[in-house]
Amino acid sequence: MGVPLRKVFALASRDYVHEWQMSVCFVLALAAVLGPMLVLFGLKFGIVGAMIDQLIEDPGNREIRPVSSGRYDRSWLESVRRRPDVSFLVPRTRSIAATIELSSEDSSRHVRVELIPSDQGDPMLSPRGDRPEGVTRIVLSRSAAEKLQVAAGDTLDGSLARQYRGQKERVHLPLTVAAVAPARAFARDGAFVSVNLLEALEDFRDGRAVPRMGWSGDRENSIRTYPSFRLYARSIYDVAALRDAFANLGVDVHTHAAEIELVQRMNRNLTAIYWIIAVIGLFGFSLSLGASLWANVDRKRKELSVLRLVGFRTMDIAWFPMVQALYTAILGWALAVGLYLLVAGVINQMMASQLGQGQQVCQLLPHHYGIALALTCAAAVIAAGLAGLRSAHIEPSASLRDL
Repeated sequence: MGVPLRKVFALASRDYVHEWQMSVCFVLALAAVLGPMLVLFGLKFGIVGAMIDQLIEDPGNREIRPVSSGRYDRSWLESVRRRPDVSFLVPRTRSIAATIELSSEDSSRHVRVELIPSDQGDPMLSPRGDRPEGVTRIVLSRSAAEKLQVAAGDTLDGSLARQYRGQKERVHLPLTVAAVAPARAFARDGAFVSVNLLEALEDFRDGRAVPRMGWSGDRENSIRTYPSFRLYARSIYDVAALRDAFANLGVDVHTHAAEIELVQRMNRNLTAIYWIIAVIGLFGFSLSLGASLWANVDRKRKELSVLRLVGFRTMDIAWFPMVQALYTAILGWALAVGLYLLVAGVINQMMASQLGQGQQVCQLLPHHYGIALALTCAAAVIAAGLAGLRSAHIEPSASLRDL
């Protein structure tokens, strides 16, 4: 009958504490290897992670714009909208017809604004803000709102003119400011409006009748096509696939795929470099720890053989170097984490003036610490395995021969 495992752990722990000088050297050696690796990975994760976060947070990086005008009908646009990698799509009318002159009671200025088609789920607008809808509610860009001195809920006068049957006509329509768009949404004077309003304005300028607005003209065109569209991919990782899909359809588009691929390639390269360094470091430490534990077993050959005489089994003896290696792994990891936190704090403090709110140039997530601990313990156990095999071959008679 073997010895209880708790007794094995107790004896291994007492021996580890008794030879504290050697134990401290093992712990310091591990921390010297693991600490710099944590700092290196923290820098890689913090810098590249911040770059990826900036790409993700800016919806403009997910935008896909046709380079030239085309003729896209509703059925074609709907087929594209149904793709799982498309999060938002609305048709665009002709740019020359997508403008309107705005004025307000609080400003003497008349501002000509560009009209951007929008709808529910527009990634450029605040998710909690009101959306443009119908033919009367619009979302102004911040630049236009400041020039017109208006805010959400105010009313604007929109006017547009056309040359129809040799006469110049001008119409006015009241527009309500549903919200003011974030500054990043549109830097110039503009307004996000519904596609219905854009279609009405285009029909008016083309001399077609718009009965719902009370504008007279020629008979409406029953078949409508659009020269362009606003499209946003579901994520930055879908941009390249959508670009290739449009290329197969013969549609030349402009994307930010090159910038996204650059950051992704940098992430892959830095990750590969980190793991090469990590594997070399852990392998070197494992060899060093394994050799030290092997020598330690040889040094304590007599004591271990005595344990065999008093009833310790082969497996009980093999547990000794493994338990001590785990102690080294855990303590070395804890010291390395402490060193990392100290160095990371200094680095982030030095770079604080060059970073945005809440950003860190050296950062690790909680699960990164867990992964580091698991890998360290695994390397330590593998290193202790050789010493465990060595201790398992110690015969009880070895202590008698030394008497």
